[in-house]
Amino acid sequence: MDLGLKDRICLVTGSTAGIGLETARLLAAEGAQVVVNGRDPDRVEEARAEVGAALGVACDLAEPGAGEALVIEATEALGPVECLVNNVGEAYQASFEELTDEQWDAMWQLNVMSYVRCIRAALPAMKEAKAGTIVNVSSTAGKRPSTGMPNYSVTKAAVLSLSRLVADLYAKHGIRCNAVAPGPTATPAWLGEGGLADQQAAASIKTRVEVLEAVGAGRPLGRLAEPAEIASVIAFLCSERASYVTGSAWSADGGTVPIII
Repeated sequence: MDLGLKDRICLVTGSTAGIGLETARLLAAEGAQVVVNGRDPDRVEEARAEVGAALGVACDLAEPGAGEALVIEATEALGPVECLVNNVGEAYQASFEELTDEQWDAMWQLNVMSYVRCIRAALPAMKEAKAGTIVNVSSTAGKRPSTGMPNYSVTKAAVLSLSRLVADLYAKHGIRCNAVAPGPTATPAWLGEGGLADQQAAASIKTRVEVLEAVGAGRPLGRLAEPAEIASVIAFLCSERASYVTGSAWSADGGTVPIII
């Protein structure tokens, strides 16, 4: 199926691993001119080469001004960003009572404000073109908070609200904005050393393997998602095949959140 993405300039934040990397790979395979992004310059270059991206930009999107600079660099190199995928973010286990103000603020800057800044920077060119697509990666925790990840859950709920807000504000300019809410996915965030599986194991009597088995069994489909499965949903929402879809929050969670919207 032709997704209508050939030569489309697509910026994917947080795209050196996991869902972001698979999204960049899929968009590049569809013929898009993809911009990959991450904090580590070496990993950015590796991702750029691996997926055949047109450009790689290293920056810390938690920093004020970084999102705007990223969009400017992409625009100067390739042209106006036509498709923006906000994927960058972090997650970790924590107690609500033990979380500090600094931890709340740090996660807010990366998980929410980076999205705001990149959207804000991309909007003028999209408005001028009377076209543009934005996809924001949220989480099942944005629809049903995870008690073990309080600040993460709140930021991901904010991403859902932000997505609907942008959709409502800019539909008249031909700009679509949607959110994707993945469930637990087999990415470094879960599987990596010190990741969520290790954190849950350390806080319980379960082993790392037992944690992953239990998390998978907690989905109606009985397993974690693969990154490419989430990337496929994102690519569809970026595509011309979703030309009448905006303001939605697409669950890609194996049936985790038991609601019909």
